[in-house]
Amino acid sequence: VVNVSLLWLLTTPHEYAHAWMAIRLGDDTPKLEGRNTLNPLAHVDWIGTVALPAVTSLFGGGFIGWGKPVNTNPYRLRWGLTGLAVVALAGPASNVVFAFILGAAATVTAGVAPLLAEFFAHGVYLSLYLAIFNMIPVPPLDGSKLLLAARIPAVVYHEIARFGFLLIIVAMFTTNAGYVMSDWAMAGARGILALVS
Repeated sequence: VVNVSLLWLLTTPHEYAHAWMAIRLGDDTPKLEGRNTLNPLAHVDWIGTVALPAVTSLFGGGFIGWGKPVNTNPYRLRWGLTGLAVVALAGPASNVVFAFILGAAATVTAGVAPLLAEFFAHGVYLSLYLAIFNMIPVPPLDGSKLLLAARIPAVVYHEIARFGFLLIIVAMFTTNAGYVMSDWAMAGARGILALVS
């Protein structure tokens, strides 16, 4: 429940960052589709934001989660496919920024509301985990846009995208990828909490 509620909280600025950056680079598609907002309901994906995180977090070594993807048109973006990569990176970058905000909130509330501080501290870890998870270069995750920016043939990208969700789920359940990303996020969270304390 904690992971799902935090994920919903964290995917909102993540997806908003995609929309905000796309608009700044000349593509108003996110604005036309109502995604240029901090309203969580505009960004929720009921499978990626609620169902899968609830199930996979039970395994303890990380989990799978995402928000509703923000549509962008690379032909309307400044710098084309390179601009698309910038838009993609805005999401994970927002999670890193938000991790520092949550770390500061954990520090401020530690003496007066320990349970709330613990919630914020867990949010630091989770926000970093989402940043790392979303950089996996498999569609539809943000890291996959770097493949397009590197000019991987479109036919190859779309072939990978056909099985993207399946590849991610199989990798998370059959390898230690989730545990590795969890360890990285935990180390980063400790560093942030030590820095803002």
